[in-house]
Amino acid sequence: MKIGIGQINTTVGDLPGNRRRILDAYHSLVADGADLVIFPELAVTGYPPRDLLFKSRFVADNEATLKSIAAETGNVPAIIGFVEKRPKGSHGRPYYNAAAWCEEGTVAAIARKSLLPCYDVFDEERYFEPAEAPLIHSWNGLRVGLTICEDLWAEQDQPTLCRYETNPLVRLADEGIDLLLNLSASPWHSGKNQTREQLVHHAATQCNCPVIYCNAVGGNDELIFDGASLVATPDEGIQSGLPAFREANKIISLDPETQPEATEHPTGIAATEQALTLGLRDYTRKSGFKKALIGLSGGIDSAVVCAIAAEALGAENIIGVALPSAISSGHSRKDAADLAANLGIEFHELSIADVVASAENTLGPVFSGKAPDVTEENIQARARGLLLMALSNKFGALLLTTGNKSELAVGYCTLYGDMCGGLAVLSDLPKMEVYALARRINQTRTIIPPSTIEKAPSAELRPDQEDQDSLPPYPVLDEILHFYVENGLSRAEIVERGHDPACVDDIVRKVDLNEYKRKQAAPGLKTSPLAFGVGRRIPIVQKYVN
Repeated sequence: MKIGIGQINTTVGDLPGNRRRILDAYHSLVADGADLVIFPELAVTGYPPRDLLFKSRFVADNEATLKSIAAETGNVPAIIGFVEKRPKGSHGRPYYNAAAWCEEGTVAAIARKSLLPCYDVFDEERYFEPAEAPLIHSWNGLRVGLTICEDLWAEQDQPTLCRYETNPLVRLADEGIDLLLNLSASPWHSGKNQTREQLVHHAATQCNCPVIYCNAVGGNDELIFDGASLVATPDEGIQSGLPAFREANKIISLDPETQPEATEHPTGIAATEQALTLGLRDYTRKSGFKKALIGLSGGIDSAVVCAIAAEALGAENIIGVALPSAISSGHSRKDAADLAANLGIEFHELSIADVVASAENTLGPVFSGKAPDVTEENIQARARGLLLMALSNKFGALLLTTGNKSELAVGYCTLYGDMCGGLAVLSDLPKMEVYALARRINQTRTIIPPSTIEKAPSAELRPDQEDQDSLPPYPVLDEILHFYVENGLSRAEIVERGHDPACVDDIVRKVDLNEYKRKQAAPGLKTSPLAFGVGRRIPIVQKYVN
C-alpha cells in the first residue's frame, strides 16, 4: 500500500490558491502511484483561520471549494482538512474542524476533530464543537481511523496545558483499526519535533497499526509550520518522514518488505535558522511585499536580521540603511557598511543629526530648565523610526524590526522608535541565542563582521553607552527571564536558584511594567514554547506581585 503525503504550504483565506496546491499535489501523487493521499489540517482554509470564520460567506465558500476539489478526485481517495458548518438549530459552537474523505468525485465521509486546544496560540473552542468520537472509515478491506492534530495529544504526561476527559486513541484502539491517519497543523518551536515523534510512535503502539502524520508547512502570521511529516509503525517506531521547513509531496510505502527511509531533521540553532528564514519569507510574500528594509546599527541584532532576510528573499530584495547620529561610533558605521557589502545588498547612510537637532530645537522652549534624560535618547530612536517608515512607504518595502526577546521583555526598546516595523524577526530569541545564530551564519564564510559579534552591545543613544549600564550581563538576564516569563516562577523561586535578589526584583519590575510596549509591538515569529504575543495574555493594568 502506497500513501501519498501532500505536505503543502497554504495561505490563510486563499481558497483558490489553496485549491490549486491541493489538486496539484493530489494529481502528482496519484500519477506516481499513490493509493491514498492525505493533506494537512484545514488545508482548504489555511491554519489558523481565526475570526475569518465569522465573515458571512467564508465557511460557505470553503465548503464550496472543498466540493470543487472533491469533484476532481478519482478512485484514489484524498483526505482534506476543511471547516464544516453544523446544522441550523444545533446547540454548541457553529462549526467543526473537519476532514473530508473525497473519492470518485464526491465527499464520501467526514471526520471531525475531538480535542480542541485552547492553550498558548490556540483558541479552537472559540469556533468549533468537538466530535463525539473519531471516524473509522472502511476502505479496501481496511478499517481506517481518522484523527486531526490535537487528537494525538491526549496523554496526560504530554507538555500541554490542556487535560482532556476523553482520548480518541483509546476508542480507536478498543474498536480496532488497521491504519491511523492524522491531519495536522502543528506550529514549530524549538524541541517540538522530538515530542511529535514520541506522540506518533505512541499512537502507533496504542492502536497497533501504522500511523501517517501529515503536517502543514509554511508561515502564517507569527506561526511557523515545519512540516516534517512522519510515518510510524508499532514495532519499528518512526519509519520515514518528509523534510522540514519546505513543501514536499512524497509516497510512503507501507509494504513490510520496503526498507525504511531515514529522514534527518535539523535541530538546535540550525532548526531556528531555517524556521526564521521560512517564517520571514512567507510573512513577507504572503503579505504582498517583495522587498524588506532594515535599519543597520552595526550591532548584532540588525546584522542577524539582515542576513536572514537576504537568505529568505534574496540579496537583491534587501535595503539596508545606516542612520548615524552625532554620537554614533565610527566602528558601528563601518560594521554596517561591511555587512551590506558582504551580503551584496542595497545600502544607504542617512544622518539623523539634523532631524534630532530640529526636534530638540522645537521642544527647547517647553523643556527649558529640565535636565536631559532618556527623553532625548528616545528622540534619536524615534528619528530613525520616522525615516525608516518613510523609506518603507516610498519603496514599498516591509520594515523589519530587530529587537530580541531579552530587550522586549524588559522594555529596552523605544516605542515608535526602534520598535517601528511590520515584523519582529528576533522577538522570540533571547540575546545569547542571537549570538549563537550569528556564529552559525558565519560558519561557511564571514558575513557578519567579527567586530559586530565581539564588541559590547550598545544602543549608542549617549556617549560610551553599553547595554550593561542598564541591564545585567545577558547570560544572567536570559536565565532570569526564562524562569520568570516562560516557567512562571516567582521572585523568591528565582532567587533560590542563585540569582541576586536586587537584580531579580529589578528585572521582574521591568517585565511587568513594559507589558504595554509589547502589546504595541510588531508581530514576532514564534520560536519558543511561550512567545510574547497571542499566546501570552497578561493584562497591561494589573497589580499582582509575586
